[in-house]
Parts: sequence; C-alpha cells; structure tokens
Amino acid sequence: MITVVLGLAGALVYGFADFLGGLASRRVRPVTVAALGAAIGIVPLLVGLVLLGGAFTWTGSLWGAVAGLSGGVGVLLLYAALAIGPMSVLSPLTAVFAAVVPVLVAVVRGTVLSPVAVVALVVAVVAVVLVAAVRDTSGARITARGVVAAGVAGCGFGGIVLAYDMTPPGAGIAPLVVARVLQAVLLGAAAVVVAVRAAHVRAASVRPGSVRPGSVRPGSVRPGGAGDPAASAGVPGSAVPPVRWWRSRLLVVVIACGVFDALANVFIQAALHSSDDPVTLPVVSVLNALYPIGTVVLAGVVLRERLTPPQWTGIGLALAASVALALA
Repeated sequence: MITVVLGLAGALVYGFADFLGGLASRRVRPVTVAALGAAIGIVPLLVGLVLLGGAFTWTGSLWGAVAGLSGGVGVLLLYAALAIGPMSVLSPLTAVFAAVVPVLVAVVRGTVLSPVAVVALVVAVVAVVLVAAVRDTSGARITARGVVAAGVAGCGFGGIVLAYDMTPPGAGIAPLVVARVLQAVLLGAAAVVVAVRAAHVRAASVRPGSVRPGSVRPGSVRPGGAGDPAASAGVPGSAVPPVRWWRSRLLVVVIACGVFDALANVFIQAALHSSDDPVTLPVVSVLNALYPIGTVVLAGVVLRERLTPPQWTGIGLALAASVALALA
C-alpha cells in the first residue's frame, strides 16, 4: 500500500513540475527552463541530505550518475521529438515507453506478476495513453525520426526508475544529488548551445545582404512567425525569449518547478525502496508514468482548461488500477 501511495505521489508531483515548466516555457526556451529547474532542484536535495542523511558510496554515485544522464538525454530527445512531430501522438508514446521498459526489465530478471497485477498494469498503461492524449493543431506529421526520438526519450525516463532501483537503500538522497548535478550540467550545456545558435541566427538575419533577392518565396515567412525573429521577440510562446526575462512571477514558477521535480524524485526513490517485493519495480514504473494526471489536473484548476472525455476515462482507469495494485 505504501508503495502505491508513494508512487502516485511522485507521479502527481512530477505532473505539477511539468505544468509549471510548461507555463515558464511560454516566456523562456523550454531547454533553458529545464536546465534552471534542474539546477534549482539541487538545493532542496542538499537540504534533504542534511536533514534525512545519506552516504555517497561508489555504487550509489554510479547509479545516480546513470539516472542523471538517462534523464538529461530523455528530456533533450523529448524536445527534439515534439519539435518534429505531433504532440498528440509522441507525448503518450514517450509515457508508454517510460512505463513499459522497467516492467520488461523486471520480467527478464525473473519477477513473476500475479494475474491481478498484470491486468492492473495493462489498465494503467492504457490510462497513461488516455491522460497524455492532447489536442494538436500544429498539423505536424508522424515521422520515423520523431517516433524513434520519442521512444528513446521514454526509455531514458524509464532508465531513471531503473537506476534509482539499483541504488543502495542506505545511500539515502545522495544518489539523487549526483543525478541532479549531472542533469543540470548536461541541460545547462544544451541551453548554452541553443542560445548561442539562436544568437547566430538572429545576427545573420539582420546582416546586410544576408537575404538575397528572390531567395525567399512569397508567403514562406509569416509575419510574427518563427521565421520572423524581429517580430517574434517578446511574444508569448515564441522561440525568442522576451527582453524582460525574469519577472518575479516567472522566477517563482521556475523555482517551484525545480523544487517539485526534485521532490518527485525523492518520492519515486522512496517508493522503490519501500518494499523488498520484486513486483515493486514494475508497479512504481507504471505509476510514475501517470504524471500527466498532475499536469492536466493543475491545468484545469489554474488555467480552467477542460479535460476531454478520454482524459477523464484515463483518470478513472488510473485510480482503479492503483487500487488493484495496492490490493494485489
């Protein structure tokens, strides 16, 4: 029972972090928000390390580094996938891979699932797909590249759960600190690369003679669109950050995003080490993939966004699967 409670708590808090990250990404590049959130998340983990204790062992640090690398790569590939394909398809696909990969690893290791647990896990995966389904009006097409990127991103997120499962119970929060530091470095480097590249693109766009007569087809650059950097600067949702980046409200949102994300990792690791039952890993991995519930619920409360019938169905199935897993 405690495993299910901790797993669901981790998923909900992950969802809250994603919602806040999405809000901040309307003003700042998503990769920048992710990097700052990862860096901010180091602080509460260090506080938790002092209060709750932990030990930096070679084994724990190694698996913490694996978790950080896996999570950082997962985030970057998810951004890449959503940039080239429809979110309505690739986002649920990522969540499914994140849920299924640890389950398969557990089964390969020899974990035997009861019939009730198998049905509950399948229902939970279906719930993940329904809850993660979002409207997509971009008109983007599904490509093999986008599908592969989304699948590997999901494997990266599943790798976080697998790595935390391998950390020694006595290590406490120490492996999470290692993971968060490595993830912050990786995402920070990616954010710098993106910023430098964008600066070069803007410089080239205003350089005299950089656009040859006849080189731009009529209608190929929409006024205010992504191809018009000057017009898109400061526009919400634009790829170009606004001039006034860090208003107090935006700063609070980014800080809360980083704290919630760090707290979710604590819940997930605690759930993985809450029981010696081999079925703990597949149960926690599938519950962890239910993080879109936290996102859509908070979007409904804060932004007054209405949940679609499939999302309501997914939430109902998720609750039913969680009860079944708790009783299995």
